[in-house]
Amino acid sequence: MKEAFKNRTKRFASDCWRLCTKFPVSREYNAFCNQLIRCSSSVGANYREACRAKSTADFINKLKIVEEEADESMYFLELLIEVSDKEHTEMKRLHKEANELLSIIVASIKTMRNRKS
Repeated sequence: MKEAFKNRTKRFASDCWRLCTKFPVSREYNAFCNQLIRCSSSVGANYREACRAKSTADFINKLKIVEEEADESMYFLELLIEVSDKEHTEMKRLHKEANELLSIIVASIKTMRNRKS
């Protein structure tokens, strides 16, 4: 499961990057695309870091960062959907994927907190 989720988060980041290559190069699009690339790649990077956590509390704290970055990815995808007239199908697919990743992380955090108690 851990390796599959690592691969899934890496694919999410690369898919977001590919999406951003399809937008025009402009100050406005670059601002949103740069943020999307940062937060979408941070999902996987921070999950990998969580897998190397030193304690349950450390693991939960690192998963909270993953949660925030997945939510931020959803935000920038929503903005791009609003301002762009192309790639809506792909943006909606990525938004759905970010939401699924977020749901998995939230469930993992709850499970770990319950185990800790």
